[in-house]
Amino acid sequence: MKSGDVMQRLMGLVRRCADDYRMIAPNDKIAVGVSGGKDSLTLLYLLAAMRAYYPQPYELTAITIDMGLEGMDFSPIGDLCEKLNVPFQIVRTEIAPIIFDYRKEKNPCSMCAKMRRGALNKALLDQGFSKVALGHHYDDAVETFLMSLIYEGRLSCFQPVTYLDRTGVTQIRPMLYLTEGMVRRFAEEMRLPVVHNVCPADKNTKREEIKRLVAQLSQTYPDLKERVFGAIQRLPLPEWGVQPHPRHKDI
Repeated sequence: MKSGDVMQRLMGLVRRCADDYRMIAPNDKIAVGVSGGKDSLTLLYLLAAMRAYYPQPYELTAITIDMGLEGMDFSPIGDLCEKLNVPFQIVRTEIAPIIFDYRKEKNPCSMCAKMRRGALNKALLDQGFSKVALGHHYDDAVETFLMSLIYEGRLSCFQPVTYLDRTGVTQIRPMLYLTEGMVRRFAEEMRLPVVHNVCPADKNTKREEIKRLVAQLSQTYPDLKERVFGAIQRLPLPEWGVQPHPRHKDI
C-alpha cells in the first residue's frame, strides 16, 4: 500500500472514531500531548492533516512535558510542528528527579503518569485550551482492560472521551481504531522524529508483561484482540457504547 493510501486510511479511521464518540466540536481548541513516542507523533501528524478535511473547524497545538531526564532532545519535534503549522510548547518539570532521586519509587509509573497529566492539563489550560488528544490506540485499550482484569480483578478501561470535572479538561483518544502495527509502520514510513525514551522504568512495567502475554496468547487465538476490543464496546464499559467496530486488517 502506498504511503498516501496508508495516510488516507489512517485518517479515515481517526475521523470515524472521532465521529463515533463525538470527540470534536466546531471551533474546538485541541492540545496534543506529545511525548515524542511513535503514538503521540502519529496522532499529531494525522490530526494536523485532518484539519483540511474535517467538517468541523478546530485549532491544534502541541505540548511536550519535559520530565527532567538527561539525554532527551525534543528539538526534532519542534521542527515537525513547524512543518505541520502547529504551535509547539515544551514544559520543563522536575518529575523524574522527584520520582527517581528524591522519592526513589520502586513502582514509579502510576505517580509519573499522574504528575505528567497534571503538568499537561495546567499547560493547556494556561493557553486557553480545554481539550487534550492522547495517543492511546487499539492495542492500548486491550492491554488496559486485561491489566485491570488480571491485576485488579475488575472490568475497566480508559474512556474514549473523559471529562475531568476538577479541571474542566476533556480528554479524547482519536486513535482507538488504529492498531499498534499501523502506528508503527506509519511512523517508520513518514520518518517521524521519534525521541528515544531514556526512562529507567521503560520496558520494565506491568503493561509490558501484559503486552507479552497478549502476543503469546495471540499465537493460539489470532482474533484475541478483536474479541477483547469488541467485548469492551458490547458490555458496554462507561462511554464505550457504540456499535462494535468491524474487523479490519492491519496494514
